[in-house]
Amino acid sequence: MPDFNFTPFLQYAKENNISLPENAVESLTLYGNLLLEWNEKINLTAIKDPMEIVVKHFIDSLSLLKVINPVSGESLIDVGTGAGFPGMVIKILRPEVNVTLLDGHAKRFIFLEDLQNRLGIKTENLHIRAELASKEEKYREKFDYVTARAVAQLNTLAEYCMPFVKKGGTFVSMKGPTAEQEVTHGKKAIEILGGENLSLIKENLPMDNTRFFITAKKVKNTPAIYPRASAKISKSPL
Repeated sequence: MPDFNFTPFLQYAKENNISLPENAVESLTLYGNLLLEWNEKINLTAIKDPMEIVVKHFIDSLSLLKVINPVSGESLIDVGTGAGFPGMVIKILRPEVNVTLLDGHAKRFIFLEDLQNRLGIKTENLHIRAELASKEEKYREKFDYVTARAVAQLNTLAEYCMPFVKKGGTFVSMKGPTAEQEVTHGKKAIEILGGENLSLIKENLPMDNTRFFITAKKVKNTPAIYPRASAKISKSPL
């Protein structure tokens, strides 16, 4: 059984005044072990070292709680959730938040549902393309928070994500070192889609890792023509 050292995780939470449920380490240890077990069957993560999983998946997801503070009854959708980062981690750490995980690859939900069953945690799991889901009345402009981690360039990603955000809600894109350039190129797209107050936040993580967050507030409804078909989004980003 791999040895997951959560000391850096707990230290980061303490230093940043992020509260954790009592069972956080136990739940995340199960998560890490199951991730590596399932990774032998399907491709979930290229990161296989337990310490790197703690830092690059768990602390990285935890750092989102420095940027947003979802409370009981609020809703969050994680677009392109993959193996559940950050959405599943947020559900573990904030079980009172209504979390939806969206991904286009069905096999990932086999893993996530196994994990949820073992933890006794339930999210809404959507195996559907984002541009289709956000056209549905049930999901369009219904979420307080919309997150996405390293899915696409901001001017493209915004068209997939902003239609999910309710007026007054927040879109948070988790980015790497190209974030500043993406803010410059993505500002127009955010405004077209109903957002404003685009901001860039840099967060230093353990082991010399850095995470950038690009945030935007939703101030008006996204025009009905968006999102366009995936091929159009890729060919002609806003």
